[in-house]
Amino acid sequence: MSFISNSLIIEKYLRKDMLPTIFCTGCGIGSVMNFTLRAIHDLNIDINKTVFVSGIGCSSRIPGYIYSDGLHSLHGRAIAYATGVKLANPELKVVVFTGDGDCGAIGGNHFLHAIRRNIDLTVISINNFIYGMTGGQVAPTTPLKSKTTTTPYGNIEYPIDLSMMAKVIGAPYVARWTTAHPIQCISSIKKALQKKGFSFVEILSPCPTSYGRLNKMGTTLDMTKHFKESTINIKLYEKMLAEGKTTDKMVIGEFVDIEKEDFNTKYKKFYSDLK
Repeated sequence: MSFISNSLIIEKYLRKDMLPTIFCTGCGIGSVMNFTLRAIHDLNIDINKTVFVSGIGCSSRIPGYIYSDGLHSLHGRAIAYATGVKLANPELKVVVFTGDGDCGAIGGNHFLHAIRRNIDLTVISINNFIYGMTGGQVAPTTPLKSKTTTTPYGNIEYPIDLSMMAKVIGAPYVARWTTAHPIQCISSIKKALQKKGFSFVEILSPCPTSYGRLNKMGTTLDMTKHFKESTINIKLYEKMLAEGKTTDKMVIGEFVDIEKEDFNTKYKKFYSDLK
């Protein structure tokens, strides 16, 4: 992995007239955008043949800052729009930025079926455990007992695990990291961009304005330390399970990395066989 300066990223990939971003101080979304652009730069991907798609939410503002074609769609519909883009022009590299609410709640159906069809998309889900943009409401990924504006006494609903869902349904590449793991994030995004089929990278991100404040988690640095302390790599987790041990830590790492025929390839074969 090459080590390039932030000034190069800004100069080559960002719309400078859109800066500074609207992201809150300490928010991890800017970091995820940085990780993604560094992965694209390392792989020498043609930005002019790349489309960034998003729905609605804090993370969905990312395409507006990148000097490339972008599509800011409806809430929860990013993957549906991205599917249309990929089917219309299979030569394009299509990257989706989505939040945990955007992807797991109103967009959950599109998420499941894009994986089932194995559409050739790279989906980067920024999970901050809350609806950050619309008032700090409880989200599908909000941990048990966590406080939000709609669960002021603590969340009593079990959270969903987006990465495990993607794995079980059959995505050929699935990884989960946190913004406290930048090298691993960039590496996984690079793998996801090169994977033929549906690739999913979930990145746990601090939201100091809503989730952090409501749960008294301290500063962004405190939240970053929390990510390191409250997560466990999947290799160590599997070793613990083999020894009959358990943990309540969030599992991170690469969950799946296989090859699987994507939808566009199968579509071409199907119609060529009919002729």
